Amino acid sequence: MIKTDILIIGAGPTGLFTVFEAGLLKLKTHLIDALPQPGGQCSEIYPKKPIYDIPAYPEILAGDLVGRLMEQIKPFEPGFTLGERAETLEKQEDGSFVVTTNKGTKHHAPVVVIAGGLGSFEPRKPLIANIADYEDKGVSYIIKDPEVYRNKKVVIAGGGDSALDWAIYLADVASEVALVHRRNEFRGALDSVEKASELAKLGKIQLYTEAEVKEIHGKNALQAVVIKYNDNDKGETYVETDHFIPLFGLSPKLGPIGSWGLEIEKNAIKVNNAKDYQTNIEGVFAIGDVNTYPGKLKLILSGFHEAAVMCQFAYQIINPDKRYVMKYTTVGGVEGFDGTKKEAKKEVVQSIV
Repeated sequence: MIKTDILIIGAGPTGLFTVFEAGLLKLKTHLIDALPQPGGQCSEIYPKKPIYDIPAYPEILAGDLVGRLMEQIKPFEPGFTLGERAETLEKQEDGSFVVTTNKGTKHHAPVVVIAGGLGSFEPRKPLIANIADYEDKGVSYIIKDPEVYRNKKVVIAGGGDSALDWAIYLADVASEVALVHRRNEFRGALDSVEKASELAKLGKIQLYTEAEVKEIHGKNALQAVVIKYNDNDKGETYVETDHFIPLFGLSPKLGPIGSWGLEIEKNAIKVNNAKDYQTNIEGVFAIGDVNTYPGKLKLILSGFHEAAVMCQFAYQIINPDKRYVMKYTTVGGVEGFDGTKKEAKKEVVQSIV
């Protein structure tokens, strides 16, 4: 069983910043996320999308923001359970909690923080009648290990950053890469669109625009897809492939958390914003886009603020006999669990005799 001071459900920007705020209070953290890497939507859906409302950054790419947060929390050595969904919450006799994932991994902590953004994410699947028969047999909705596609034939469907970025990446890994999009224009970053177009001219990516994958075939595993054009006069194309990866984004759902006995309002968790962002279950907090209260703004910077406030109250639960006096990082510096310390240089005052 994994034990920690604060168990954070959700490894998006708000969850990651919680690690930093908890670390300043000498509290250990562990994060659970259903996605295979930290960063939430910023990593999975729009890593190259610019964000303009992060303090001190006139503009920063979502993926770069995650990278900066990971760098910031590295000294506090957080633990991660990735690719697993928090399934059950059990309150213990001493008031602590055991959270078990869909894969049976158990976590124990006196404080649980739900920072799951808009909830757990489920892939948006194309309307292909027999697609479920080929899941894990050639059909995947998330790329976890690119090496799986080494020297394989791959068909990717989608028109956003994720589809473009993976098509570009796999062009140097797979033996063949096809990118299918129902429109002629892509929604991704301009440099990614230009790079994909360049690779298509070089024959490293086969582009199928104004078209969709409508059928998939194979005996015991995927063997081919049928691509149909929007223009009926163009007909359809039969493409042999080992893998079909539809990347149409992820659909947010509250998931199993919705059955934990929390007070829910319009698919969000109600919290006490007048004090500590605690839910109706003592010891369970909710911060970031997953929570709701009067005047709520679903902004990353709001989640950062909620994380800072929440950690102060979590400290009191974890250390009921101690009184914490807040110290500004400009005064006390930042001391990591790995032995590192950042602090301002002390001015040397020399007396004149």
